[in-house]
Amino acid sequence: MKLGVVSDTHDNLDLVEAAVSHFERENVDVVVHCGDIVAPFSATPFDADFDFHAVRGNNDGEWKLREVVESFGTYHDDVAQLTFDETDIAVYHGTEVTLVDALVESGTYDYVFRGHTHQRTYEQRNGTVHVNPGGLPIPGADESFHVAVLDLDTGTISFEAL
Repeated sequence: MKLGVVSDTHDNLDLVEAAVSHFERENVDVVVHCGDIVAPFSATPFDADFDFHAVRGNNDGEWKLREVVESFGTYHDDVAQLTFDETDIAVYHGTEVTLVDALVESGTYDYVFRGHTHQRTYEQRNGTVHVNPGGLPIPGADESFHVAVLDLDTGTISFEAL
């Protein structure tokens, strides 16, 4: 099983469409958005040939976003606990670093997916893999937009600049 991970798309429809195309080429089964989709129109391209899960980011204030996402996927509010192929995953936008660290260090999850910083991250701590795919380029973070693909069969994570 393959999971696509994306975050902080901030209404950039070109990047959203590039991410969806990449995930389709990679034959992912599920896409997880770590927040900051922002407006409902930029969620609709994720209505594709994979399951879709999203958490709320600090810029996701539009009331129709939940309704649009739930027309084709699952909107989890602030934090999601997901299990695929006996792999436990926490998803949180990442606004509070203390909460991110608590999720990673709890020993409860195999993976913690987060966004917010727009900085690509891969680290292992206490048996948990902490992943941030990055986001829309901003000063002080990654210079290009990345997404990640996690292959649950092999445990490998690949990042792709789009």
